[in-house]
Amino acid sequence: MNRSVIQYILGYVLMIEGILLGIPCLTALIYWEKEGFCYLGVAIFCFLVGRLMRCKKPNNDIFYLKEGCLTTALSWIFLSFFGCLPFILTKEIPFLPDALFETISGFTTTGASILSDVESLSHCSIMWRSFTHWIGGMGVLVFLLAIIPMSGGSHINLMRAESPGPSVGKLVPKVKATAQILYLIYFVLTIVEFVFLLLGGMSVFDAINTSVATAGTGGFGIYNDSLANFSPYIQWVVTIFMILFGVNFNAYYFIIYKQLGKALKMEEVKGYFIIIAVSTGIIFINILHSCANAFDALTHSAFQVASIITTTGFSTTDFNMWPETSKTILVLLMFIGACAGSTGGGIKVSRFIIMIKTVIKELRCYIHPKSIQKINMDEKPVAHEVVRSVNVYLITFIALFVGSIFLVSLDGKDLTTNFTAVAATLNNIGPGLNLVGPTENFGLFSPLSKFVLMFDMLAGRLELFPLLILFHPSVWKEGK
Repeated sequence: MNRSVIQYILGYVLMIEGILLGIPCLTALIYWEKEGFCYLGVAIFCFLVGRLMRCKKPNNDIFYLKEGCLTTALSWIFLSFFGCLPFILTKEIPFLPDALFETISGFTTTGASILSDVESLSHCSIMWRSFTHWIGGMGVLVFLLAIIPMSGGSHINLMRAESPGPSVGKLVPKVKATAQILYLIYFVLTIVEFVFLLLGGMSVFDAINTSVATAGTGGFGIYNDSLANFSPYIQWVVTIFMILFGVNFNAYYFIIYKQLGKALKMEEVKGYFIIIAVSTGIIFINILHSCANAFDALTHSAFQVASIITTTGFSTTDFNMWPETSKTILVLLMFIGACAGSTGGGIKVSRFIIMIKTVIKELRCYIHPKSIQKINMDEKPVAHEVVRSVNVYLITFIALFVGSIFLVSLDGKDLTTNFTAVAATLNNIGPGLNLVGPTENFGLFSPLSKFVLMFDMLAGRLELFPLLILFHPSVWKEGK
């Protein structure tokens, strides 16, 4: 195992975090908040520690998928630990498990919170809390690949370990160019949403926080009622952009480079929009009688479907009070998630499409045992390795899900609360139902349950295996 290059990259990650902590420092300066000194101190500390870790450049910068997974998992743990320190130092979230929970929830774009009064936070803490979504949405290592001159040719393993979905490839021959394209699309979409929110009358501060939280499909609200008090125009802008950020970014690449045919052939994207349309339609009919008018029903149903399937987690209403049919659909959408190659979480639409096609293939094999059946997606055959990885992923997901529910149940909460709390964290959603509904928070859980849910958030964002590999003994026994 190439430990020297792992340490070197972790140093880069901490230096980048130190630089990014300058954003809440600037916010504190604008609003004359003393909490900014805590952020400045942590920023300097992160930068210096990162620089020390990079004192010696590794002789060998080649690494494989194993090193990529380890680097990714440790990067997110380092980011979260150092990123929670300002909350503790400002005494706004003085308890370490709570501060760590809030920070991991931010970086993993989960949006689950332990805070009962978000509005009591300083402006700089609100900004940092929201900005962690934007950092984690595309991935800090993808950002690293986009800006840092790294050689070696094996750095696609970093992108594979951090990017969501069953498989990750390069849009262009060079990994750095691919990372730059992805971040350019990400940045432009964020700016466009910011402009539309300003046009709707949002303040600059609110628009920045809402834009970065939407872009990362994170959903940390800056008000206690999330987006409920904003105008229907604002809610529809956020709805549209939540959906856009849940689309596979490869589709945007094809559109930009005038390859519309390839974008239209993407079965995952088509399936994603069909699921959104059908779910919105059913919920609209189901809640129509309880809303003031049809427009309100459509606004709420479209917003919550977009928020849950993209795993953003914003809310405009207490959907915990909706009929059982609507709540059931939202819970199912938690597991489906957004597209692979987007900033959304969940199992991913592409995996469900592959699973459905695998079932159909098996049925055909029973009917025609001597025939050769293939699974195609986007008019291309799906490799057996991809199908195998989907199956293994689902088995691991179920095992982790069941184990987490058992551990969380030790707190004595009801099954719906436990089930949706684990579903909301493992799928990086945010709110669940009952005691963790959109008007509640996760502060009611014990420290043990919070650590279980923190683990789930990290595992869900990193597609399980980059985090689980940390617990494999043989990884740490191998030579330097």
